[in-house]
Amino acid sequence: MRLIDRREQFNIDSDEALRSDAELVARWLVAFLRDECIRKRKMSRAIVGLSGGVDSAVTTYLCARAFGPENTFVFRMPYKISSPASLDHAKLVVDDLGVIDRIIEITDMVDGYVLSAEKDAGETRIGNVCARCRMTILFDQSHKHGGLPIGTGNKTERLFGYFTWHADDAPPINPLGDLFKSQVYQLADYLGVPKEIIDKAPTADLIKNQTDEGDWGITIDKADRILVRLIDGWPSEKLVEMGFPTEDVENVRRKVGGTHWKRKLPTVAMLSDTAIGEYYLRPVDY
Repeated sequence: MRLIDRREQFNIDSDEALRSDAELVARWLVAFLRDECIRKRKMSRAIVGLSGGVDSAVTTYLCARAFGPENTFVFRMPYKISSPASLDHAKLVVDDLGVIDRIIEITDMVDGYVLSAEKDAGETRIGNVCARCRMTILFDQSHKHGGLPIGTGNKTERLFGYFTWHADDAPPINPLGDLFKSQVYQLADYLGVPKEIIDKAPTADLIKNQTDEGDWGITIDKADRILVRLIDGWPSEKLVEMGFPTEDVENVRRKVGGTHWKRKLPTVAMLSDTAIGEYYLRPVDY
């Protein structure tokens, strides 16, 4: 990341704080994947849920570089209301990279639970069931192929808590987790992700006609420009004084402040000084 000119900090239209050296970031993330998966965990295959969106596409491109396309297994997992365009866009990535691809339809899996036990479940609950079913499949395919599930969530989504708990956040390795959505787009452009994917409105595709920006109530550009300053310690009053609309600042602050619980591991009741994750750390964690 680049140091930001102090004058640019006060320009709400500037994206200088979000600009990155995409080539350097790509090299670093490929090295990260190799180090974490191959050197530390002795696993040389990647398992990726390829949704047709920019995040999973970028993750797949990185995995193909890190492990080779022959060791990158991608899974398209549509539900009956999923957009057909998502499958088509994911296929563009498969064709471009030559990764190993499989389609696993999850409608029977999801409806087996919903229609038999929870017929009154609304679309949000069903969307969460879909996300967790997909992660069940990825972990099972991990066992089958001897590969590691790779996460695809970006920093903007993580800060907003915009993911299904114990689903999207479940993979043990996440190369994009410290990149804002705006920076993921920069990386996508450098890696050569198909324009059809880069140009379309991002969506979780769990509900018909769903979009990220529609759910957030703010555009990605505005959200990231506020987030990058907010988490750097800027008070809300200063952001409003700079010209960011009060409602946008409060919207972003509320989302971040209300979702800390989603970014934590399970809280363990400590009874000893060897509580895992509280005191005891593996050598790889040091």
